[in-house]
Amino acid sequence: MVDGNANNVRDAYDRVADEYVRRIYDELRHKPLDCALLDQFAASIPSGQLVCDLGCGPGHVGRYLKERGLCVCGVDLSKEMVSRARKLNPGIEFSSGDMQALPVPDEAWGGIVAFYAIVNLPNSEVGSAFREMWRVLRPGGLLLVSFHIGDEVVHLSNWWDIDVSIDFHFFPTELISNHMRAAGFEVKEITEREPYPDVEHPSRRAYILARRP
Repeated sequence: MVDGNANNVRDAYDRVADEYVRRIYDELRHKPLDCALLDQFAASIPSGQLVCDLGCGPGHVGRYLKERGLCVCGVDLSKEMVSRARKLNPGIEFSSGDMQALPVPDEAWGGIVAFYAIVNLPNSEVGSAFREMWRVLRPGGLLLVSFHIGDEVVHLSNWWDIDVSIDFHFFPTELISNHMRAAGFEVKEITEREPYPDVEHPSRRAYILARRP
């Protein structure tokens, strides 16, 4: 992530960490398709392989996967999010890191779940993020990505009454699947859905399951 953008993103999530936990940490109980896709992902990971919740925020996705028997770690750019994740999810190792330069060796993970992890990246940086995910996945490893569908950029200067400066990028599904293929992934399944009313931002969502050959 380019330094200026990374600093803005890190600062924004540091500032909203407590409110993010309050609003987002229990969201999966209201999102049945997300849970079904996570269940499918978890059932496809060989026993004992480590899976990363990338862009983990407060760690709720990692917690869900751990409850389904996976060995889980979490990585987030925001140190304040990592701090909240550690307190909320004992037994999972969380660390701070940039998804374009992950502090782990090649082929370290058997799977990655990146729910909305790419939404603060401009299109020019998305390809490098997927190349880094490819690097740290084992051959045969799975990647499950989610994002907002569209082609707009939403800038927030105020997020839940907290001053920030952060961009949220929406992407056409085909654009992201092409980025993943270009990075070396084999796209296995693409799912789209309408937003859940009164649960989340009213944008259409996409989920792409891919495999490192």
